[in-house]
Amino acid sequence: MNKTREPVIQVKNLYKIFRVGSSKVRALNGVDLTIYRGEFCAIVGTSGSGKSTMLNMLAGLEKPTKGEVIISGQHLEQMNENQLVRFRREKVGFIFQSFNLLGTMNAIENVALPLTFRGVDKKKREEKAIEMLKLVGLPKHMKHKPNEMSGGQQQRVGVARALVLDPEIIFADEPTGNLDSNTSAEVLKLMRKIVQEKNQTLVMVTHDNHLAGFADRIFHIIDGKIVKIEERGEHKEDEQ
Repeated sequence: MNKTREPVIQVKNLYKIFRVGSSKVRALNGVDLTIYRGEFCAIVGTSGSGKSTMLNMLAGLEKPTKGEVIISGQHLEQMNENQLVRFRREKVGFIFQSFNLLGTMNAIENVALPLTFRGVDKKKREEKAIEMLKLVGLPKHMKHKPNEMSGGQQQRVGVARALVLDPEIIFADEPTGNLDSNTSAEVLKLMRKIVQEKNQTLVMVTHDNHLAGFADRIFHIIDGKIVKIEERGEHKEDEQ
């Protein structure tokens, strides 16, 4: 990577301990990691490994028991709920497994929705939504409602919606969990390409090692600890 490596996400000595009855469960057990701008990182682990808890911490959806989460120089663990809501609205895009599209709205309206919450006027919202739908390869599906599109097309709309706010960071939680493997590969290649072009940062959580292979770096998490970090970015071309 020839870019100057600018850390966007830094996690230091992160713990999340849940009480279950009389026992304690360490969902995160002392995690340290750094993710850089323009990077596509995957956090891989089985169910119960702590990967979803990790994502929730990075997105400011849960508070750590101990440790630091620093994103773009801001300490999430020190923010109150209002500050966290503002942080998510301004910095973060989300892509979900279940697409989370509104069935009564067409593709343009679904993509424009986050801009509505920001108070952007209708004409600007629609222009931006159309631009994003073209970016994700759906110029012919602008007026289609979710039930008129395939799963892969719906997920592309989900990607466009996450990108419409120009977020610094995109969090994707099993983003292709409902898609077949060919469509999954297409969506991930698309996400990787867009993130590189826009110099954004994409953090994906998945249980699937094959899908994680699309990332520049893979963090393997077991029992709340990062056990291995795999660098993929430099040697992608060699494997073709």
